[in-house]
Parts: sequence; C-alpha cells; structure tokens
Amino acid sequence: MKNLFLAVIMILVVSPLSACYGNDDLEQAQETPEVTDRKILIAYFSWGGTTQQVAENIAKETGGTLFRIETVNPYPTEYTPCTEVAKVERDNGVRPELKVIVENMEQYDTIFIGCPVWWHTAPMAVWSFLESDNYNFRGKTIIPFCTYAATYRDETLAKIVELTPDSEHLEGFGTTNKNADVTGWLKKIGIIN
Repeated sequence: MKNLFLAVIMILVVSPLSACYGNDDLEQAQETPEVTDRKILIAYFSWGGTTQQVAENIAKETGGTLFRIETVNPYPTEYTPCTEVAKVERDNGVRPELKVIVENMEQYDTIFIGCPVWWHTAPMAVWSFLESDNYNFRGKTIIPFCTYAATYRDETLAKIVELTPDSEHLEGFGTTNKNADVTGWLKKIGIIN
C-alpha cells in the first residue's frame, strides 16, 4: 500500500513537468550540473591541516583539482619553531623552493589560492608559487581563501590579489573554522549554482 501511494505521488509530480517541458526538456533539466562550466584548480599551502580541510571542502563542492603547495625543506612541525622560521622568511623576503609544480597549468581558467595567515600575510611559500616563472596567471580568475586564528584575514586575501595583478579576481573567503560551510560563498561568487 505504501509503495502504491508513493508511485501515485510520483506520477502526479512528474506528469505536470512533462506536460510543461516535454520529455526531452525534462531530461535535460534534470541533468543540469550544479557546478558552472570551468576548469578549476585549488592550490593551497597548509601547515596544520586547517587550510587543507577548507581546500578539500571547496573541491568537494566544485569538482576542482587539488594541488598542495609544498616546500623542498619542510617547516618545523612544532608551532613556535615554525613561526620563527616563517618570520625570518617574511622579514628577509625569502622565497622557499617548492617541491612540485602544477602540470598543465594552462588548462585551468579558475584558480583558488589558499593559505593560513602567517605573520599578517600569506606564507612565503605562497609568494614562491604565485611568482614562479612556471606559471602565467594572466587572464585567469583567481579566488583567494585563507584560514586564520585571530585576524589579518583581509590583508592576506589582498596579498594574493596583489601577487596576481594580471588576473581577474573574485571575492575571497576567510575562516577560523576548518569545517566552515563554503557553499554559500561559492554560490555568491557564481562558481556553483
């Protein structure tokens, strides 16, 4: 009886749609993708895992390709020594050597760039990535995102924009929560429907 009731409800719901759209249009409407038609890369630098989780959340929503920005010489795993190295790099304008490069960067038209806030800005590893001779960001759409403990969100997002002057830029995102819901932001900037 329950199955019969569900079948009748389905017929009542689908029949008016078929009459309005025609069967071919109905099939097409049901197959409309949630993600806009873009080739998306999500490049991120993460030390403690928070930025990585946000990057993975973006990838889950967009279907984009993840790329982890890693340095040849890893940062210390303990917090205080890591902050000391990061401060020396920032103060001296050090561009740490990166471990790997993105293959076929030219295939991507939309690139998310993510990082934690380190010493009021993006970590120098991100500067290395964005200033690399391996990539041409001209004409690409850059979307910055960052994670932070207390503040300097806007300064960090602005630095990513500043380092990609020949690109188009969409509104960035910053969060203190690795499980932050990115869906509303991605819809607002037109990356997903």
